[in-house]
Amino acid sequence: MDKLKIMIVDDESRMRKLVKDFLKKKDFEVVEAADGEEALDIFFKDKSISLIICDVMMPKINGFDVVKEIRQYSQVPIIMLTAKGEESDELNGFDLGVDEYISKPFSPKILVARVEAILRRSNNLSTGEIRKAGGIELDIAAHEVRIDGKEITLSFKEFELLNYFVMNQGVALSREKILNNVWNYDYFGDARTIDTHVKKLRSKLGEKGEYIKTIWGMGYKFEVD
Repeated sequence: MDKLKIMIVDDESRMRKLVKDFLKKKDFEVVEAADGEEALDIFFKDKSISLIICDVMMPKINGFDVVKEIRQYSQVPIIMLTAKGEESDELNGFDLGVDEYISKPFSPKILVARVEAILRRSNNLSTGEIRKAGGIELDIAAHEVRIDGKEITLSFKEFELLNYFVMNQGVALSREKILNNVWNYDYFGDARTIDTHVKKLRSKLGEKGEYIKTIWGMGYKFEVD
């Protein structure tokens, strides 16, 4: 089986080497980019990249603009790195379609665990199953969503979240349970992460977004009227 390829985008060579060494120990193939411009050049030439780890603050083209450009053409999972740790940065990243957010300094082992969790869930979604609910149709293998027959574009994380909702129709889901199942048990996020993704998902689903009911003080429930 071919090794999965991961691209690390960071202007600090020391940081790239640190992350690369940990990923290679887990038998991943790694390509590096020192700035956003180089990252886009590599990504659009190499169609085999399975996941991107991207810093925010970089010369030439910053991380947010890299994500924005890639999301026009691909839903490849993206983990964003930031030294700021500011709420506005995280919300901006999630709004653009970032799947995970890690603030510097971080544990390389935790980062690798996040990478493995995302890729594992991505592989688990690679089945030929079609799921339907109230005019929403999810093609699991193709990673496509159609609303009343019309295709819409979701990020990998939005797709996972919708898939989890559809699989648990009528079940009241706490934010903690959603975090544990969609973001994995080792995710150190909080309710804001889920609320941001739900808001974005509702917007993309249009009138079908009303299926995602808010349960105040607890979480959400997906229910087709």
